[in-house]
Amino acid sequence: MPNCKFNSPTICDARHIKELETLAEIARNLSSRTQQEEVLHEVIDVLEKSRRVQRGTIMLLTADGRELRVEAVKDQKVQRAEGAAYRRGEGITGLVLDTGEPAVVPLVSDEPRFKGRLHTRSDEPLSFICVPIKVEQATVGTLSVDCDAQPEDDLYELMRFLSIVATMVANDVMARRTARMEREALESENLRLRSEMREKFQPKNMIGNSSHMHDVYTRIHQVAETDTTVLIRGESGTGKELVASAIHYSSARADKPFVKVNCAALNENLLESELFGHEKGAFTGALQTRIGRVQEAEGGTLFLDEIGDFSPTTQVKLLRVLQERTYERVGSNEQRKANVRIIAATNANLEEKIAENSFRQDLFYRINVFPIYLPALRTRKDDILLLTNFFMQKYSTQMEVKIRRISTPAINMLMAYHWPGNVRELENTIEYAVLMGKEDGVIHGHDLPPTLQTPVAIAATGSNHHTLKARVALLERDLIVDSLKRHKGTISAAARELGITERMVRYKIQKLDIDYETLFKKRRKKRAPKK
Repeated sequence: MPNCKFNSPTICDARHIKELETLAEIARNLSSRTQQEEVLHEVIDVLEKSRRVQRGTIMLLTADGRELRVEAVKDQKVQRAEGAAYRRGEGITGLVLDTGEPAVVPLVSDEPRFKGRLHTRSDEPLSFICVPIKVEQATVGTLSVDCDAQPEDDLYELMRFLSIVATMVANDVMARRTARMEREALESENLRLRSEMREKFQPKNMIGNSSHMHDVYTRIHQVAETDTTVLIRGESGTGKELVASAIHYSSARADKPFVKVNCAALNENLLESELFGHEKGAFTGALQTRIGRVQEAEGGTLFLDEIGDFSPTTQVKLLRVLQERTYERVGSNEQRKANVRIIAATNANLEEKIAENSFRQDLFYRINVFPIYLPALRTRKDDILLLTNFFMQKYSTQMEVKIRRISTPAINMLMAYHWPGNVRELENTIEYAVLMGKEDGVIHGHDLPPTLQTPVAIAATGSNHHTLKARVALLERDLIVDSLKRHKGTISAAARELGITERMVRYKIQKLDIDYETLFKKRRKKRAPKK
């Protein structure tokens, strides 16, 4: 022991062993999963028992970084005392916070900067040591102790030992702080996403002002706050999933899972396992236990789309969930409770299926407690323009293109179409049209899919609508109608804008079957006759 100041190396060995044992015990305490305040109290307790120090105190910086406050001390009166804090540069502790350097006071009674604000001390000669707790070179706290007055060499050796302890505490503080920040960030993101989901799926954000849709909104409002089973009926593409989402996110279960199952996409065996889960070895390929969608939706809402495609066996098990709120996993006899709200949807005629004995009548009565009928798009044409504008803005943003407007001929084509695919088909149509109309920022009739092309220009050209001649005729018709609209039906002004003669404009109006009188007769009637 070349640096040992004792005559006997055995004394040094014993002291170093004692230090290592103390550090090991502190490390064990810091690695525990208990709360930070409790861990730091244990660190103070270990120090006072093993190093013959007194009044051990750990102080940590407040969130605003302005002062130190007591985090751990054996005397709880000190922690609860008013004014138990130090600002930067205030006293020895505040000096350590300000400089980030440890401080040793050989004799407390001789140090004028020593405040002695926290503890009550007697007149016996005492030394004081304070070391910084640093996280990434920034001082976030201090560790201080009192001890019997002793030579400075011994005090500085104790200071170096306490600095090691402070480093261990700093690592624990940093790890807990990082974990807390990550947890708070996740909680904040979770709240943000839930808020977005609420806003996205609330009925007020559903598109449509027709009387049919107002009836749907009323039904959603009536049933949302209850746990009543809902059956949503309507043609494919009318937005049944959107209504189910609106009900869930407007209900008391909004903070719980919303789980969707497409019943038509799975066969009988897979559907039963998907819904109720299965035990390991329940069937070939069941290599591990799997929870079902019912369990996944616990406390929330289970949306069963295309419920008319359920097999008879699965219908029986679903009926049990609805009646008794219990179910069993595939390959298990254990009954499990199911706290879920069921929302079902179908585009099938369930009454016909009941007559054909392919759908259980008792299950129909259980799911048809509160029916909501979604109208087909062709029955609410007042909403077509609202939906078109919404989808146009959506896909313009996604594709980063600027679409200024949609032409009158294109609007007429949208209004004349019968929309067998309903809102879903309209959305796909507008996505296609935005892609085709991005060159000039206008969606023309010829930018719509071939299924929507009207026979006007085709009949005028006497050719198939895929030919160049037919496409040019459609484009000419759009340009002439748009120009006439801008000039309030004035043919001479439209001719000047298009760079052709009035005679040519009149010829094109007749050839392309543009209904000039219908489009502009109202404006012409408003003009007062000259006297």
